[in-house]
Amino acid sequence: MYSVMTVRCYNFLLFTAITFIFNGLYQPALAQKNNSQILWYDSPAKNWNEALPLGNGKLGVMVFGNPNTERIQLNDDSLWPEAPGDWNEPEGNREDIETIRTLLINNQSQAADSIFVSKFSRKRIVRSHQTLGDLYIAFKNHNKITSYRRDLDISKAIASVTYQSNTYQISQEVLVSNPDKVIAIKLTSNAPGGLNAKLRLDRPKDQGESTVNVLTNKDNLLIMQGEVTQRGGKFNSKLTPILDGVQFETCLKIKHKGGQVFRGKDYLELTGVKTATLFIVSNSSYYFKDFKSQNKTDLQALQSKTYQSIKEAHLKDYQKLYNTVDFKLNASQLDTLPTSERLQLVKDGGVDLGLEELLFHYGRYLLISSSRPGTNPANLQGLWNEHIEAPWNADYHLNINLQMNYWLANTTQLDTLNTPLFDFIDRLIINGETTAHKNFGCRGTFIPHATDLWAGTWLRAPTAYWGCSVGAGGWLMQHYWNHYEYTRDGSFLKHRAYPAMHEVVQFYSDWLIEDPRDGTLISAPSTSPENRYLNKEGNKVASCLGSAMDQQIIFEVFTNYLKACHILGIENAFTLNIRNQLQALRPGFVLGDDGRILEWDRPYQEPEPGHRHISHLYGFHPGNAVTKTKTPQLFEAVKKTLQYRLDHGGAGTGWSRAWLINCSARLMDGDMAHEHIELLLKKSMSNNLFDRHPPFQIDGNFGYTAGVVEMLLQSHEDGIIRVLPALPKAWESGSVKGLKAKGGLTVSLFWSNHQLNQVTIEAKNDIKFDLVYLDDIIPVSMKKGEEFIYKPN
Repeated sequence: MYSVMTVRCYNFLLFTAITFIFNGLYQPALAQKNNSQILWYDSPAKNWNEALPLGNGKLGVMVFGNPNTERIQLNDDSLWPEAPGDWNEPEGNREDIETIRTLLINNQSQAADSIFVSKFSRKRIVRSHQTLGDLYIAFKNHNKITSYRRDLDISKAIASVTYQSNTYQISQEVLVSNPDKVIAIKLTSNAPGGLNAKLRLDRPKDQGESTVNVLTNKDNLLIMQGEVTQRGGKFNSKLTPILDGVQFETCLKIKHKGGQVFRGKDYLELTGVKTATLFIVSNSSYYFKDFKSQNKTDLQALQSKTYQSIKEAHLKDYQKLYNTVDFKLNASQLDTLPTSERLQLVKDGGVDLGLEELLFHYGRYLLISSSRPGTNPANLQGLWNEHIEAPWNADYHLNINLQMNYWLANTTQLDTLNTPLFDFIDRLIINGETTAHKNFGCRGTFIPHATDLWAGTWLRAPTAYWGCSVGAGGWLMQHYWNHYEYTRDGSFLKHRAYPAMHEVVQFYSDWLIEDPRDGTLISAPSTSPENRYLNKEGNKVASCLGSAMDQQIIFEVFTNYLKACHILGIENAFTLNIRNQLQALRPGFVLGDDGRILEWDRPYQEPEPGHRHISHLYGFHPGNAVTKTKTPQLFEAVKKTLQYRLDHGGAGTGWSRAWLINCSARLMDGDMAHEHIELLLKKSMSNNLFDRHPPFQIDGNFGYTAGVVEMLLQSHEDGIIRVLPALPKAWESGSVKGLKAKGGLTVSLFWSNHQLNQVTIEAKNDIKFDLVYLDDIIPVSMKKGEEFIYKPN
């Protein structure tokens, strides 16, 4: 179909394109644009993992760019089956917890695992985030396609498709507007016969059963109405069909110039149209009780607006967030190559610094597109999902995945995008109070390792090692504390962070027990996410008396809680108790005979030494308990621990590789971090630059962007700002503008020949800190609104 013969001669970073014109018909569109922040391709998407994502936090699309039958897959972040009334806390109680603890003390870990699951877990759950459906545009007489180009400009959040059909120019432009709450698609043609196409809305069936009703009305609206079901639903690992769910309505309105729009029973048809602008609004019962009336309101608001005015408002809204940070690696760009070819060059052994730069910006783009105030937080797939039953339900995993989604928010000036995360956690805190009291006999709140839109707080996994984890609550509290440290927002600390932390700290305070072996306080039962050890009988087991991660998390949340109380002037019997418990906690970092950090409470044999999780390094990253200056022995132990994982095949998944980029940067080893960047691109990237677990899982994209920040700027050590702490040899020169450091600092860096040229720091608060570059330590004292510039000699 695509009559093209193109010979490209290149040597990875140097590229010369020679194009042959085939029969005089094809003029390739390879050099139409030259922009380092554009993903582009010279053919349509062959599958979903090649389509291009757009979103406004609540609504999203995946654009395929097919010139014959275009598919635009539609997404809504609220489309979930509902929670049946009996999907609540299991039967386990405090007595069962005491039984498990006794078993663990008596080295009967296998029996402890069994009771943990049977009494406290809802086992396998299938209740998935689901696709909204698809818009299909079947074009007539589109043949002899030449000069094809499909792209996504992430600096504008606009996707375009251009090509010639029978030598006439066709174009498509797509955006998803946050201010106007609309998916807007502009189609144009200069062909004498204009555009001729049939438009349909549809949605996949749920195990053979239709899930929507599609119709048109007298106002020439194409309407899709439906309700989410999950006929393959599972609860307690048993088939439990769910026939109720979020209801929704999607409406498509066409404005056109020239030609006509005909209305069929369940489709609209364009005939001889020169320009057609499609407006799609969609609302659900999750957000609005009368979601159909809301669609009417949204459509009415669009009546007086043109595509151009919507586009201008979209750009202003989007770029207000996006343009706050810029990152450049001053290297030869391969912008004239399609993104898929650039990725293949890296997989073949090349290095493409421009692609590394693009992927950094892409992470920020994806977070802006999938997490806005008033929406749900980004899930395992952000917002984009073509399934009725998605991998891992496209839900919220809280043993690193949801957290990794937001590592980049504060550091790249996307602080406001934390709002959906905090709104969701606040819901978990409320629901978790029942679980904490009923199941565990504790005050405060309990938050599990996984949940979904309905914020259920009961454990869900058929095995103890997969889901019987108690560390999620404390880990999530790190995000509240970090948000305060980056913004210095005292109101946020008082009214949101402190109340949330207080509930979680109460739970852990009641949860801790004295270890009969040494008298320290430990979390029990305790696991290390998704990993197991071998007990004395040689069986794979998960539960222990105080895993490294649990101990590190509790230490951190107690410490940060006490800091918050000090700032807020809170001192009472409870804070005194927490201070005493903190002193009595068994350390989360214990070294084995080989110098590695123990993952569990004692040195056990590991059946999977190259496991994808490195949870026993939580206190190193994303925590800040281990630093080269204050804890040099533990710093070296982290190196050994990571190397052991890698020597045994670790970091097999995209998000795990992203975690290693961050950890390598914290180790101030830029070349190690860059090695993992290259491996992420080689092993875990789809052609549309979605991270693949596999399958697609968006945390790797977000974790990568956060990792690049860690390589350039670190502020996790109290009173220290490190610049270029992990600059790799490959990044010879470059710049980054607008990164955030703790204390409300905005930092811009410029370097060349692997040396810092200048750092510029702006302060939003009065602050003192040490600026550290290599061996230079510069004491800095700044007043609010001041700018500090440092240039090494």
